[in-house]
Amino acid sequence: MKNLLVAAVALAIGVGGYVLLHRHRASGGASAGGDSAGQLRIFCAAGIKSPVEAVAAKYRAEGGDSAGLEYGGTASLLSAIRVSKAGDLFVAADDAAIADARKLGLVREVLPLVRQTPVIAVAKGNPKGIRALDDLLKDGVRFAMANPEGASIGRVTKRVLGERWPVFSSKVTVLKPTVMDIATDVKIGSVDAAVVWDSTAAQFPTLEAVWVPEFTKAAENASVAVLAGSKQPTAALRFARYLTAPEKGGPIFAAKGFKPAPGDRWEERPKFVLYSGSVNRPAVQQTLQEFADREGVDLTTVFNGCGVLCASMKAMSKNPGAKLPDVYYACDVCFVPPVADLYPQAIVLTEAEIVIAVNKGNPKNVHTLADLARPGLKVGVCNAEQATLGFMTKAMLKQANLLQPVMKNVCSQVPTADFLVNQLRTGSLDAAIVYNINAKPAAEFIDTIRIPGAVSKAVQPFAVAAKTPYPLLSQRLLDYLKANRQRFEDAGFQWRDDPAISSSSIQLPAYMKSAND
Repeated sequence: MKNLLVAAVALAIGVGGYVLLHRHRASGGASAGGDSAGQLRIFCAAGIKSPVEAVAAKYRAEGGDSAGLEYGGTASLLSAIRVSKAGDLFVAADDAAIADARKLGLVREVLPLVRQTPVIAVAKGNPKGIRALDDLLKDGVRFAMANPEGASIGRVTKRVLGERWPVFSSKVTVLKPTVMDIATDVKIGSVDAAVVWDSTAAQFPTLEAVWVPEFTKAAENASVAVLAGSKQPTAALRFARYLTAPEKGGPIFAAKGFKPAPGDRWEERPKFVLYSGSVNRPAVQQTLQEFADREGVDLTTVFNGCGVLCASMKAMSKNPGAKLPDVYYACDVCFVPPVADLYPQAIVLTEAEIVIAVNKGNPKNVHTLADLARPGLKVGVCNAEQATLGFMTKAMLKQANLLQPVMKNVCSQVPTADFLVNQLRTGSLDAAIVYNINAKPAAEFIDTIRIPGAVSKAVQPFAVAAKTPYPLLSQRLLDYLKANRQRFEDAGFQWRDDPAISSSSIQLPAYMKSAND
């Protein structure tokens, strides 16, 4: 009889995923199946339904959209999403489900929600004396597990048990589709124990959790993800931010026995600030606007020379009331150390080549840095104190013993290389040291000469402020930039995406250090 029950449940799970979905209308709402504007359709893991319902009700009471929940085992929900290709949010109970959803192209943004650990749920007082995993196999112990084909807790349990899974599954009293089903079985006495999430056991006052070492190492993140097929991603993201905010969803999850993950400070429309070196502008401007529109944020972007930006940020840091930029995206790592205490970690995304730009056809016959020292030549450079490019130009020239000879010909020092390109086009300059990215859009009017060696490479790091109230939003911006890699390459950047480094550990090459001597 027991085997027939297990087989029947497994068959139900396999039929498209919908069989095990429970539909529920939350927050005063329209039909849970709709995707109409103002009604969010949420596929929610059964074990997380209670706090999500409560947060949705609070959100609706504060003027937000209503939410229709469809809940079941995480894997079954994923199957339903694949079939329907509709909905707005997916609340998954484990990391593997999110990874599967990513591989299938079903989700976009992912926000961590809570941390959950498998435990053995027993009745208060633990009447069967279950202290270890093997106690479930003792004679007279009836226990339940969630089906690994439908529920995250079942999948995690199977993974942890490994080769021992067949032994446990052969002795299980009942296998059910959701974690809440088996916790309820313990509550009503149908079984003596069940493997559930710690947060699930906390939702049942008559149960207690038995922690065993095999499971304590198997903690998982439950997350909320915006579905790729959502027709209202901005509304979905707004609710996801509310769900994870420490002032909004966080306390509700904590009150129900969950361990909330750190979330961003709640604002209906966050005010987000990014400072960026000017070289990045051609690659990021469109992407930043798209990101702001999708996220529903007010994004302020300041492009300038990194020396100017660093001076501004250091001044702000001394004013308790000033808002530091949430993200600093520099032209090169050499301008990260000055603000390392404010932006403690950096990720190099791209590399840009420094070149000599000349008028079309190179009428002055310039081929090397040394040629810039020829008498009568009008040369332009960036200011060494205001701009990364200026600082690196000074270092290059000094290393080649050309600083003084070339500076005698410099008739223009500016904060950003865009000015130099314009001056070349108007005939005010004969040559200038710029980024290849600056010169590329004006290729009809100017030519470029490569500068050999590593000194002609600038690398662009992305850094998040240590005290930003929006660390998750900042990470999503980074992910959005990475997703638009092609725009960087089209602009002339070489893609890097290096591992994160500590800003305080950045060591400048000797030739750069000598630039300030």
